[in-house]
Amino acid sequence: MEFGVYTFGDIHPDPLTGAKTDPGQRLKEIIDRITFADELGLHYFGIGEHHRPEYSISAPATVLAAAATVTKKIKLGSAVTVLSTEDPVRVYQQFATIDLLSNGRAELLAGRGSFIESFPLFGYELADYDELYEEKLALLLKIDERPEITWSGHHRPALVNQVVLPRPVGGHLSISIATGGNPESSARAGLIGLPINYAIIGGQPERFAPLVNLYHEAYAQGPGVLGADKVTVSAFGFVAEESAAATDTYFPYWMDSMGRIARERRFSPPSEASYVDQTGHRGALFVGSPEEIAERIVYQHGHLKMDRLALQMDLSGVPHHLVMKSIELLATEVMPMVNRELGH
Repeated sequence: MEFGVYTFGDIHPDPLTGAKTDPGQRLKEIIDRITFADELGLHYFGIGEHHRPEYSISAPATVLAAAATVTKKIKLGSAVTVLSTEDPVRVYQQFATIDLLSNGRAELLAGRGSFIESFPLFGYELADYDELYEEKLALLLKIDERPEITWSGHHRPALVNQVVLPRPVGGHLSISIATGGNPESSARAGLIGLPINYAIIGGQPERFAPLVNLYHEAYAQGPGVLGADKVTVSAFGFVAEESAAATDTYFPYWMDSMGRIARERRFSPPSEASYVDQTGHRGALFVGSPEEIAERIVYQHGHLKMDRLALQMDLSGVPHHLVMKSIELLATEVMPMVNRELGH
């Protein structure tokens, strides 16, 4: 099983101190985190895309390219690329370039995104939400098939005998589908023959087991390489040496982020009670001591059989030194314990 970290480059004012982090400083800290994760032997680092003032990253490919030049083994991916409002030709060129810089370590996670601010920013209609994604995903995959392409659609000028360059190491990109957990996305990813990523940030993760099964069943019917179906999970998480230190530290940052989203989307507001429930054995938050986190991962692996777990540790700008310690504990304590339990 693989282990990783992902970030959106949060630059919210610290909910405890009110301190603000300059976007440039946060980007430098993220490169430090990626380099550290690589040195410790973690498998993956993901960079999200947002176009909002509380996040420092709107161009994941640029950050990943910078990381490619200072790392050796860690896989570098988007988390996610908001494909609906991107040009698939340009996205492919960017990630092929990252793949070349990193000697084949680039991963493109194609999703719709959790916010909609990119639609007016890039001149797209929200009414075309589903159609944009379907069309652009089809174009992206067609580009990956071969360098020369002839194609036409509704939301991009046609391509006639155009060559898309550069090409990635080995001729093909590592492309996955991102979903928040609906059956259609699970079936689509399987039938296309692509890996799938589930964002599980609340509730009981074992409820995703039927979706994982659906994905594997659909994959078996599609054109994918037999046995190459892959499930990854993105979740919130924070590791400290002691359980209370982890839960107490992460709580105000989790409350700040989830409260903001709840107000914006008119969800039920988060509470300390829901936090306690979600940091429990069957909850979706991987917050606790290394032993607790390892036990929870093994338990959820029993239901989901995920191939990778990546944790978002820096909600609302958890201080850099605490994130670095959490990365260290994930790599040096949690990962070995889980691998022993799973016999890896």
